[in-house]
Amino acid sequence: MSRTRLRLKNRLYERELERLQVQLVEMQRWIIDSGTRVLVIFEGRDAAGKGGAIKRIAQYLNPRSVRVVALPQPSERERGQWYFQRYVQQLPTAGEIVLMDRSWYNRAGVEKVMGYCSDDEYERFLQQVPDLERMLVDDGILLIKYWCSVSDKEQQRRFKSRLNDPMRRWKISKTDLQSIIRWEDYSRAKDAMFDATDTARTVVHDRQRRQAGGTPECAQPLAVTGALRAEQAREGRDPETSARQRLRSATGGCATHGARSRGKHRIACATRADHVLPAAVAAEICPAKNLVSACWPCCRAVRP
Repeated sequence: MSRTRLRLKNRLYERELERLQVQLVEMQRWIIDSGTRVLVIFEGRDAAGKGGAIKRIAQYLNPRSVRVVALPQPSERERGQWYFQRYVQQLPTAGEIVLMDRSWYNRAGVEKVMGYCSDDEYERFLQQVPDLERMLVDDGILLIKYWCSVSDKEQQRRFKSRLNDPMRRWKISKTDLQSIIRWEDYSRAKDAMFDATDTARTVVHDRQRRQAGGTPECAQPLAVTGALRAEQAREGRDPETSARQRLRSATGGCATHGARSRGKHRIACATRADHVLPAAVAAEICPAKNLVSACWPCCRAVRP
């Protein structure tokens, strides 16, 4: 890429980022005035850009009303408590935004893969987490979940970069390095977690960092859906309309498959068989109402 094109790309990035950050400041003002409680959970692969996304979101927000939670390993006392107890203590109060850099989903990911929890503890977690999140939403908490994804090659490149940078070496641990050789195990754990937890999440594919500054492309999380829509609108197509047209042409109108996930129908994407449509799209195509959504927009997503 030429330097001129790179500078243009960076200017467009900065302009869009500034627009989204202005919206975040306006949104925070509404949250404070209305007393809304907002919980944003960032999960995903190691080195997928969770910390960078949180940094960009909180950069211009009022620090009195936004809080970043990144809990360390549980203490001996916490290990004897109900698993969710230390996370429940971090929930937002009225007029507050809480940004969680990893959350209770550690049990379905790193703890499962690395053997830090028993099979019984893992199964109990999968049974309890949908009920917990449903209670949070019913109580009025605005729950937003993001899964940040990264390719195996890009992950290894970032690990090497951190090892060679004394200012960022603290970001890498032995467990992080294990994720390289256990890539497939983490993929299976992620799929099982998506199937078992039925509250919708947005998948953010952080394929590369911006060339001139190292900020991640998933620095737009709270407005990522709008950004993706804008990008596809510039290309002359609406993502949901495109998905509907492709699905109808491929299936004749209904794509309900025999595969089940805890009794819920899976609605396949016509573009990628390993993805499912978001409920907002699938509900217009299939008469089944209890649907499982995995990512948006599925017609463009690449499986992590």
